[in-house]
Amino acid sequence: MRYIWSTVRVSLKKRILVIDEAWWMMKQSDGASFLYGICKRARKYWLGVTTITQDVSDFISSDYGKPIITNSSLQLLLKQSPASIDLVQKTFNLTDQEKFLLLESPVGEGIFFAGQKHVAISIVASYTEDQIITTTPEEIIKIRDAKKYGQENI
Repeated sequence: MRYIWSTVRVSLKKRILVIDEAWWMMKQSDGASFLYGICKRARKYWLGVTTITQDVSDFISSDYGKPIITNSSLQLLLKQSPASIDLVQKTFNLTDQEKFLLLESPVGEGIFFAGQKHVAISIVASYTEDQIITTTPEEIIKIRDAKKYGQENI
């Protein structure tokens, strides 16, 4: 991360830094502090930062988690587990209706936040996008087999 941050500061140009499984960085106070610092200073260097995590409660258990969330201009919440929904509701100031939407949402549906505005969202991937982003083991095997045997479509 320090290498990336040094590279960003050397040359001003538009960039996006995507940190998947951000909860991993939040487990250690040094990592959480570093990520918070990048999120706070990124715009000054034309850098957009996207943090992605499967479990919001893991992310916000760090002292830096909630400040990172509140500093974010856009947020997307997808289906949440019943075990963490009350913490998510409190952190994101969700109404009871939004809370139940996140509990009952199918894959790809949730709530999109832009500033103080909340809106329900449904994300539909194209066939090509689905081939790139799928993590379902059965689908990955089909894709690998199709490539192996020279098939374009599976």
